[in-house]
Amino acid sequence: MCFGLGEVADIINNITGGTSEPEPQINIFSGDDRPIAIIFDNNTAAQPHSGLEKAYIVYEILVEAGETRLLGLFKGQDMEMIGPTRSARHYFVDYAIEHDAIFVHHGGSPQAYARISDYGVDAIDGMHFDGTNPGFWRQPGKRAPHNSYMSSDMLNRILENRNVRTTSNEPSILNYVAHEVLLEDGEVADVVTIPYAPGHVVRYEFDEVSRRYVRYSKNRRQMIGNTGEPLTVKNIIILRISNTHLNDGSGTGRQELHNIGEFEGYYITNGRWVRITAEKTDRRSPTVFRDLEGNLLEVNDGNTFIQIVPPNANIEMH
Repeated sequence: MCFGLGEVADIINNITGGTSEPEPQINIFSGDDRPIAIIFDNNTAAQPHSGLEKAYIVYEILVEAGETRLLGLFKGQDMEMIGPTRSARHYFVDYAIEHDAIFVHHGGSPQAYARISDYGVDAIDGMHFDGTNPGFWRQPGKRAPHNSYMSSDMLNRILENRNVRTTSNEPSILNYVAHEVLLEDGEVADVVTIPYAPGHVVRYEFDEVSRRYVRYSKNRRQMIGNTGEPLTVKNIIILRISNTHLNDGSGTGRQELHNIGEFEGYYITNGRWVRITAEKTDRRSPTVFRDLEGNLLEVNDGNTFIQIVPPNANIEMH
């Protein structure tokens, strides 16, 4: 006797007493769209940002004079305004490489341009666009250099003209899981304070209702530019990675980030924190995050801010 697929499913359901549940899907990282890595200006004059709330991962890393810049990773998003974009530093390129991402920036240091060239990174540079060759624009109401914007539509047109690969089968560097990670053995983290410099402190406050963190930067609640809503975060990862002044003769105080090796850190979600480790073996290899027992770190399905701080940063969580 032969049965069709539907009949087989009915028989199984009768035996088990119900319908089979579909496998849970990860929403934050899905599909074969190639990631886009975009440098965001993080100066006070640049805020509020537009588009940053749609990034699945955001890195925050020190640059000159105690300032930070943000690297937002996007996958399959449609955005009318993205920015303000800003110039690249070479260690941001490293994180674009490990995500197999197209790198978008507006200018850059000599070291950043060299790394883009040396590693054959697909990059879109706002310095190459103006009114006759549109791609980026200067937004009224903000002063340069804190007012460079672009859109998904413009970016797609540029990629089509350059015949750049726009799909990727590379897996996520984070081990997302569909079940809720509660960190029941962790410590309380209702408020997380991360100092980068005397004038630049990042703070996260946990909201019990949404089960997300509201982000503050430089003593101000960080807002979404096109909606006026606060920027919220599901996961926070803090990594202690040493940085030193780059002696390149420019006198600008550019930084070197020593991001190849093993590092200590913290994973924070749902109002709790635990210690973790991270390892990056070379520039092309993805960073691997583990718990203290050596297992791949399980991360909640949601956006993640990765805060890269100096080893001696006085982080507070309570």
